[in-house]
Amino acid sequence: QVQLVESGGGLVQAGGSLRLSCVASGISFRFNTMGWYRQAPGKQRELVASIVSGGGSTIHADSVKGRFTISRDNAKNTVWLQMSSLKSEDTAVYYCNTHPRVTLSWGQGTQVTVSS
Repeated sequence: QVQLVESGGGLVQAGGSLRLSCVASGISFRFNTMGWYRQAPGKQRELVASIVSGGGSTIHADSVKGRFTISRDNAKNTVWLQMSSLKSEDTAVYYCNTHPRVTLSWGQGTQVTVSS
């Protein structure tokens, strides 16, 4: 059974940090480029960052460049998103999935709320 389980979100003050985790099961994780996505209230889901299967190349959206870092451990079927210097506009539900094509059912996501 394919499953994506995101965790690590929470309420944090502006300027703070969080580390999100996504554990994948039921897929050949190490062969997939993975992405972190987010959806803010009233907005479309957007890509935040992606990392290729071997971890050697990453992409970060301009809005998070220099503040967020995506990483992965294929032995643990896990992808992380280290977030720092958080801003109120980072408030959203964060999800992981494959990239560039979303091929898996979405997990429940993890809520990140940044208070100013």
